[in-house]
Amino acid sequence: MVDASGVAAVLTQPFMQRALVGGLLTGGLGGLLGSFAVLRQLSFFSDALGHSALLGISIGILLGVNPTLVLIPFAVLFALLVNQLVARSGLPADALLNIVYSSSLAFAVVALSLVETYRGGIQQLLFGDILGISWSDLGVIALLLVAATVYLGLSLRAQVLLTLSDDLAGALGVRANRHRLAFIILLAVVVAVSIKAVGVLLISAFVVIPACAARLLSRRFPVYVLISAGLGGSCALLGLLGSGLTNLPSGPCVVIVQFSGFLLALALTSRRRFAAASS
Repeated sequence: MVDASGVAAVLTQPFMQRALVGGLLTGGLGGLLGSFAVLRQLSFFSDALGHSALLGISIGILLGVNPTLVLIPFAVLFALLVNQLVARSGLPADALLNIVYSSSLAFAVVALSLVETYRGGIQQLLFGDILGISWSDLGVIALLLVAATVYLGLSLRAQVLLTLSDDLAGALGVRANRHRLAFIILLAVVVAVSIKAVGVLLISAFVVIPACAARLLSRRFPVYVLISAGLGGSCALLGLLGSGLTNLPSGPCVVIVQFSGFLLALALTSRRRFAAASS
């Protein structure tokens, strides 16, 4: 059992303080974007981008450049490529995403196999290392959170209409293509920035699970978005604290806490429905 002195000792560590701030910002950002992504059926996009990002990381390693610097432009190019493929091919989006991320993953594995000196860091790429986050990383995440909040706030009417129906949004004067592309690029950048914290394999959960739990708890759109962002940030804090106290991997601990929150939301919803049916 962990005592109060153990918690205090963990919280006094500078790397843990940075990790907790980073988890709060990253979790809130993932929950915020995820609330829109889930309703627009873009959940698979974040998963595909997360897997494809391994190719961007591999390119950075091969070029001798910080992989984090390569990830953001790679994510933007990925979003633009997928958008063009969906528009021009006429094929289902999920099928195209599967093709793109499977091919990218294959190239990434081949590229990483050529880099002998980086094999020891593969686990960090796959599962994240938020405990190694720096103050400059926190600055980027905070700036991105502000930008996402401002953009979504200023275009909230358009975002809600696009979530309901593209045709309805177009009929009411919303520039659907421009807003759709802007949101996809924003989501891609958020995923790229968050990969350092939660890793390639778990990034989709960071975006999807808080939004799904929030959807169970509220059907009112503004409340749903706020709950999703709040769950993302709070679950990240609890998961990171548990990771620091138990010396377990940070990314998986956060996702486990998020899944526990989802199960709790599911139980509360089921209980509410049962009570309503019985009355």
